[in-house]
Amino acid sequence: MIQVAIIGTGNISGLHIHAWLLFPERVRIAALVDIIPGKAQKVKEKFGLDCDVYLDHHDVLGREDIDIIDVCTPPYVHAEISINGMKAGKNVICEKPMAPSLAECDEMIRVRNETGVKLSIIAQNRFRKPIRDLKALLDSGLAGPVRHATINSLWWRGHCYYDLWWRGTWEKEGGGCTLNHAVHHIDMLGWMMGLPRRVTSVLANTAHDNAEVEDLSISILEYPGALASLTASVVDHGEEQTLTFQCEKAKVAAPFSVSASVSKSNGFPERNEALEKEISAYADSLPELPWTGHDGQLENVLSAVENDTDVAITAEDGRRTIELITAIYKAGATRTAVELPFSPDDPFYTVEGIMKAVPHFYEKTRSEIELGGNDITVGSDYGEKK
Repeated sequence: MIQVAIIGTGNISGLHIHAWLLFPERVRIAALVDIIPGKAQKVKEKFGLDCDVYLDHHDVLGREDIDIIDVCTPPYVHAEISINGMKAGKNVICEKPMAPSLAECDEMIRVRNETGVKLSIIAQNRFRKPIRDLKALLDSGLAGPVRHATINSLWWRGHCYYDLWWRGTWEKEGGGCTLNHAVHHIDMLGWMMGLPRRVTSVLANTAHDNAEVEDLSISILEYPGALASLTASVVDHGEEQTLTFQCEKAKVAAPFSVSASVSKSNGFPERNEALEKEISAYADSLPELPWTGHDGQLENVLSAVENDTDVAITAEDGRRTIELITAIYKAGATRTAVELPFSPDDPFYTVEGIMKAVPHFYEKTRSEIELGGNDITVGSDYGEKK
């Protein structure tokens, strides 16, 4: 049986615990770790787990029975804990974002290659059928090449959200809504279209004067033959999150919608119902997923460890997302267009370089160990059938 140690027992760890508990014949949660005294013990009791509790992740690294280190900590220690786990011979699954800098991502990949263990970065929306279907539709060519993509990563967070001790600072959170919320949609965009050639961006903090970081960014991404607009926000009521691809022959989107046009003799549009039906039929023909969201990704990692196969979402996937986010931060901070890819001598390649250059919109005014309530939202289901 596979044994897992979960490092960090904040809100997101509950989704991981729920996922592991779905497979009691295959995996056991053997340890919980949190630097805040008593926090891991409360989580252990809440879920009725039979496991050990620690304050320091180093304490589990020497345990020969631990097969997977599951990193659910704030972003600033993702790289450190993942690297320590891999050097100890453990497979690692790490929550998003992979790390706040490309330098850390590259070191994580280097250590993975050196040790031969498995490393997967959380991007659970790829395990949602509407997102898988959208990727398949784009790859099928039915709609033609993409001309214009609109990515709306729209969330809403109250003022007190940034009172939590690690949020709202460049040092510990690593960034604002672009890094920690739009990371989901940037991963999906990268999966479907790859990296753009050039990025321009504007960063702002419009509603959270207790945070250094941005709560809104708007970016334009230039691809060969296409443009994409990306909005990252935690000031949008309703949390309407969409990915829309306007292609040569039709529009396809998640939540699922399709619209197709052909040209009249005067250049005005006429609806192409036949193509709309063909695209819809293709989407309907695609298989269901046995497990979705975090459940799906953790099951994939579990299977990869059991069968010594590749993980579906790799460290290279996580790094690609960080490269685009880094470009957005550089473009917004320097008010210039940023060319991709990055080189290691770019100041924005490291955490230190990023922190010297990015704007501090406000200073953090409160630092709470915990906020009231454990209910969290982790994004749209994109119309996924229940």
